[in-house]
Parts: sequence; C-alpha cells; structure tokens
Amino acid sequence: MKQKEFSVVLTSDLSKVFSEIAWHQPWFASVAVVGQEILAERDWRAALNSQALSRSISNHRGLPLHFIAQEGLPDGVAYETHISACAGVPTRDNLHDFFNALVWLRFPQIKRQLNALQAAQIAQSGIGKSRGSARDAATIFDENAALLVLEKSHRGEQLFADLKAHRWQQALYENAHLYGSAAQVWCFGHALMEKLVRPYKAITAHTWVVWVDPTFFTLPIESQTQKIDSKVAEQLRLHPISTRDYSHLPVLGIPTWWPKQDAEFYADTQVFRPPSVRPKPGSTAA
Repeated sequence: MKQKEFSVVLTSDLSKVFSEIAWHQPWFASVAVVGQEILAERDWRAALNSQALSRSISNHRGLPLHFIAQEGLPDGVAYETHISACAGVPTRDNLHDFFNALVWLRFPQIKRQLNALQAAQIAQSGIGKSRGSARDAATIFDENAALLVLEKSHRGEQLFADLKAHRWQQALYENAHLYGSAAQVWCFGHALMEKLVRPYKAITAHTWVVWVDPTFFTLPIESQTQKIDSKVAEQLRLHPISTRDYSHLPVLGIPTWWPKQDAEFYADTQVFRPPSVRPKPGSTAA
C-alpha cells in the first residue's frame, strides 16, 4: 500500500506552540539538538524523514522507518500494528507526535523494542477495552518514562532505595550533589515532554532504572545516548515488562531542574507524597 506523504509545513498556530519549547531546559536534553535541527527546516515532517533516513533507522522487521500523515493509517488497523508491519509512523500536527518522532530519532533501539512488544500483544490479544498488563506497561514506558541512570555502586544503590521509598529529602535534597556525577535523569516519554513544555510542579514520571559504570558520566552526550539506547533496549528484550517495574518521580524535584529547591520545596506532600500514599498509575503526583 502506498503511504500518504507529508506535504504540510507549519501552520501559524503550531508554529506558536513550537516556539514555546524551551530547548535549554534539562528535561529536553535528550532531544534538544535534533529538535532544533528539525524546526530549522521549512517542512518539519520532511525533515524528520530525512533524519530517519540518514540515521538508517528501521523497525523491528528491518524496514526503513518513515513518518506518514495520520490519514495514512488504514481504518481498523492499530497504530502499533501499522508501525510493526510497514515502518510508517502516523504523525499528527501536534506536540505529542512531534516529540514521539524526536524520541524515535534519538532512541531508535528502545522505540523499536517497545513497538515489537506492543505489536506482539495486539496480535495475541487483539484490541479491547483493556490493553493487558504487558502492553499497558509498554505504553506507560513509551508515553511517560524517565530513564533513571545510576552509578553501579553503594551510593547509587542508596539513592535508588531512597527514591523508591519516597524519602525525598534524602534522595533529592541532601544528596543533590550526586546528580551529574553518579545519577542522571533522561526524559523519554513523549507525553511527559509535551507536559513539560508548560511545566508545573506536580508533573510525575514513571522511572526506569539503568545501572552504569562510573565512567559513563564522563562520556560526551552522544556516547551516553547510544549506550542508554542499547542497554535499555536489551533490558526490554530480555525481561518481561510490568507496571511493577516503575516508581514515581516528580521530575521538577530533580536537582537543578526547578528554582528554589530548598527543604520547604520538598516538604510539599501534595507532590512529594510519603510512601503510605500510593497514586494510581498515570496520575500527576508521586
């Protein structure tokens, strides 16, 4: 089937929305360079395809990845199934799909593995009101994950234990000095990035832990990106994914990600909730 090609440039409304993206903010670090390159072109969607081609990105069947108009998705065919079968990613004129495309360009191995998982679940169970636990976990990852990169050491393990137990003062305030040298947070979910265009304190990510050697933190960002992409994709390939794998993290609590991060900032229990209060998956507070 011939895919519908892109031929639309920025509308004035969409151009205004894109102009609101503060690329210098740390939560956009994983996609900032490629995002600005794409928007520098007259036709941003044609630029996406040019980038995908130059990076030799493919889906899990080895087909060249390309971005198509939303109207190119056949009636009755699931989004994930279409990407799996044809490597065409339906892309609408909005921030949500724009960030999704950028993540494909920056973390193609992770996105490829997530799509393989989602498509396999659909093939097995069909599309119903409930996605099923494995597909649900993959969708949460795709939409709202933050990659919590931690040094494989005692201090990394302690930091992870504090975060998982919601000991926010210890994990984010008292040990703020560890972020950058023993810990990093990389935004991955495209819905998460979309929310962060207009940030507010309660935005919360589902964290996925990536253990690395201490030398990782001395590498340039391109090398770090490639290592994370490869490592996480392998994790997803080897181990069944579950919603139990995630812990919640209010991302604007990450040291240096928001002004005035003093003890009072982290004492806000409406955002930095104690362990006894467990939010429902997808909520906007930890």
